[in-house]
Amino acid sequence: MSGFKPDFLWGASTSPHQVEGNNVNSDWWAREGLIPGMQLSGDANDSYHRYREDMSLLADAGLNSYRFGIEWARIETRPGVFSSALLKHYRRMIDTALELGLKPVITLHHFSSPRWFADEGGWSTPKAAERFAEYAKVASTILGGVGHIVTINEPNMLAMMLNLEAAARRGDLDEWQSPTIENQGVGQWEQPPLPVPLPEDGKHIIEAHHAAREELRQNTDAQIGWSVANQAFTAAPGGEERLRDVQWAFEDLYLEAARGDDFIGVQSYTTQQVDADGLVPHPPHPDNTMIGTAYRPDALAMTVRRAADVAGTPVLVTENGIATPDDERRIAYTHEALRALSTVIEAGVDVRGYLHWSLLDNYEWGHWEPTFGLVAVDRDTFERRPKRSLGWLGAVARSHGASLNAPLAQAVTQG
Repeated sequence: MSGFKPDFLWGASTSPHQVEGNNVNSDWWAREGLIPGMQLSGDANDSYHRYREDMSLLADAGLNSYRFGIEWARIETRPGVFSSALLKHYRRMIDTALELGLKPVITLHHFSSPRWFADEGGWSTPKAAERFAEYAKVASTILGGVGHIVTINEPNMLAMMLNLEAAARRGDLDEWQSPTIENQGVGQWEQPPLPVPLPEDGKHIIEAHHAAREELRQNTDAQIGWSVANQAFTAAPGGEERLRDVQWAFEDLYLEAARGDDFIGVQSYTTQQVDADGLVPHPPHPDNTMIGTAYRPDALAMTVRRAADVAGTPVLVTENGIATPDDERRIAYTHEALRALSTVIEAGVDVRGYLHWSLLDNYEWGHWEPTFGLVAVDRDTFERRPKRSLGWLGAVARSHGASLNAPLAQAVTQG
């Protein structure tokens, strides 16, 4: 595999709410106690206090980058009131990453927002761009030395959440959809199809991204972009026309909004069929992941090509991974995904890095059971237990991808 350049970013990603713990001023913290069936994040992985340990695991494995977020809900607890202590905390995290030889990729918003922002309408109001740009301006004061900034994680999923929240207010969303331990192992949990976000729900999110981008460009030297949830849509028989509509509303609207950015973040896990009626659920299958999605490592190459074509920018893979309790399967999935990614790079697509989701087994937005991490975490003691996949990915990074030439059976035994 010759496509990976020496300065290619190899690492893993996390988000604040999923790993830090006790994010009590966020809308997600409030939401957890209201939706039936949703588990609580609580202390999460206590990464608020243990971030050096987490970063050291990455660096010691041979990886050179870490994508993590700074939490808006902690930094700005009331409109216009910013915490110097929290800004300094996140600056210490950046300094720790740099000290350990990790290039930080910083996310400003990863699904969770301040409660006050949600209470005044959040992303559904024209105020959103002004509010987010002011936060980005203040955040820029601690972002010196950061090479890449992701303004908003998965804006298309944020727009979809606006639909879900409206359904909940109408009483149409009675229970949080979550797999159970009993059905994870056999892949029989059928994931319901996601609702396609409405274009009007993305309007103010796009405005906020562009406003934040300008603030960050004035005040930092970082590359600026955002990360889109890419579904690798394909047409089922008779679904060709509907596919075009779904692709535009779910992805292309947000990829086109990145055309003035320095990079586009690609987040890819599986494929999704579209028929004449819309999104097709993944049918139950023994190979399905813990969250009911199909095992499709080839989705990464598909989404990277499409994102590069539509956005017209370099690509940074900001998330890719698999929910599985079997770490050998995680290695196999990632091995296949990276081999396919290398062919895309060799074909001329400008891909700057690969950041695995996730560094840690963490809180997956309402449930704890799905395990995506390169590192297991004891939820009582917070002990970190690196999996073989962490060492394996580190070996790939150290070889600049050359170790991917090894047969899959050999890849599984490495690390």
